[in-house]
Amino acid sequence: MAGTTTNYGPSSTSMEQDARRIHGDKPVSPGSIAIGVVIGRMSEFFDFFVYGLASVLVFPQLVFPFAPDQLTATLYSFALFSLAFLSRPVGSVVFMTIDRLYGRGVKLTIALFLLGGSTASIAFLPGYAEIGAWSIALLALFRLGQGFALGGAWDGLASLLALNAPPNHRGWYAMIPQIGAPIGFALASALFGYFIANLSNEDFLSWGWRYPFFVAFAINVVALFARLRLVMTPEFGSALEQHELEAAPIRDVLRVHGRDILLGAFVPLASFAMFHLVTIFPLGWTSLYGTQAVGAFMVVQIVGAVVGLIAIVVSGMIADRIGRRAQLAICAVLIAVFSFVGPYLIAAGPKGLDAFVIVGFGVLGLSFGQATGSISSRFGRGYRYTGAAFTSDLAWLVGAGFAPLVALTLSSRFGLPFVGYYLLSGAICTLAALAFSRALEQRD
Repeated sequence: MAGTTTNYGPSSTSMEQDARRIHGDKPVSPGSIAIGVVIGRMSEFFDFFVYGLASVLVFPQLVFPFAPDQLTATLYSFALFSLAFLSRPVGSVVFMTIDRLYGRGVKLTIALFLLGGSTASIAFLPGYAEIGAWSIALLALFRLGQGFALGGAWDGLASLLALNAPPNHRGWYAMIPQIGAPIGFALASALFGYFIANLSNEDFLSWGWRYPFFVAFAINVVALFARLRLVMTPEFGSALEQHELEAAPIRDVLRVHGRDILLGAFVPLASFAMFHLVTIFPLGWTSLYGTQAVGAFMVVQIVGAVVGLIAIVVSGMIADRIGRRAQLAICAVLIAVFSFVGPYLIAAGPKGLDAFVIVGFGVLGLSFGQATGSISSRFGRGYRYTGAAFTSDLAWLVGAGFAPLVALTLSSRFGLPFVGYYLLSGAICTLAALAFSRALEQRD
């Protein structure tokens, strides 16, 4: 099945093909591909983290002031946070069609302008005090727009990077796209932290919080040109011609590789469940129940992001020695252990919460660095691009989309240990999916 090929069209317009011929004498290096991949992923994560941080720092007061208490307002805000992960698979389906009909460049241009536009539009959002329930409706619309656009931002550059990876360095090349996540989080946290530290609470809630959303649009424009430059390279065109990066209809991919998509969605579940538990949830917890200043805690989160970045790099070296599957299994066990330790750290006060974030980022980085594409080799060549995109959508939906809402609900109603139980369930699902996928490979 892994060798199956299809022909759904070149995913390129004639203008894109002409551009590749013009630049045919300028081969692109793996380093240039890596830079483009990191910039693209960083811009996507920046958009989502800007929104995620505002879900704690801004929207409960701005959009949900009618809630009986701050906890309820934050839960309402986290409910809207989840909407992007629901619309992302829909975006993938729509934009894959655009890809087949009009080319990868057109798809990326529309998707990234929609992503940047949806994020920047939030900067102009009036509060509930000004327009009532329309404020909630507009925020929900823009959040759905973010998720829908992110479904179309899948460019195939990470796959192009993997195709250029030497056999003994696949783990190293696999971790490179993941570097964009901690960089995007650190930039978003630094921007919000700066305004929180230098503005009064009234000025921050009035206008200060809006600037990070403006910055997001500019970053998306830069990312668009970085990605289009690589899409127009001969190497990318060659991969399209060989059907390595070809967009296939979702229905065909599900028919041929439905089982692989389901397994692929559960393999990174431990990592994705932990993703928002060390980024968005701790900020929500400290703003509701902590004694540490929010600005000071955001500095700790930036330190955690640096630790996470280092751990992602280390994950590439480890995976090249022991294999990606073994790496993910070991990290799932580490996450299971952390699921018991983490709640005690949070309950220990400011220092414990700081340790929760920093240690959690380290464990997350080791796992997240190898979390994606763990069974992509099972996808046939003509289905690999679309299959990887849709698998990623489902993995983020199941693993991360509702994590802040579920974790805060469980911890506030039943106690912090239930956050650990939630994380433990993700680790168990990862280990089960890894074992099941190995059994299928041996049978096939």
